[in-house]
Amino acid sequence: MEIVVEIHVPLREAAGTAEGSYPFPWIDQVEDFLAEQEAAEVYDDGEEYGEAYVFFITGAAEEDLLAVASRAAGLAGIPSGVFAMVTSDEAEEIGLGRRVELPLGQSPARPAVGQGPGSAC
Repeated sequence: MEIVVEIHVPLREAAGTAEGSYPFPWIDQVEDFLAEQEAAEVYDDGEEYGEAYVFFITGAAEEDLLAVASRAAGLAGIPSGVFAMVTSDEAEEIGLGRRVELPLGQSPARPAVGQGPGSAC
């Protein structure tokens, strides 16, 4: 069994896309980025899944795969709201596994109730 990290990117048009042009140029950008990575291998072709476009990487330890996924999420022009699913090559469908918000080290957009600045602990 191999670890697979799914990179889920919200399927939103790139800002400033001219009418009639390809609205998702970031898909090719992420595919090119992942193909150039030595720390991970592209596991399968990316595909639309619900309201996201999902990329698949494998071939390394979980922390290395998540580091690659985090760098992909941080590329210029990538829609916000990217997350990873840590799963395996034996998963029967997309979206099963442990969810990890990307890019790594970034806090959520809004703190949880009672966890904001100035809240008493």
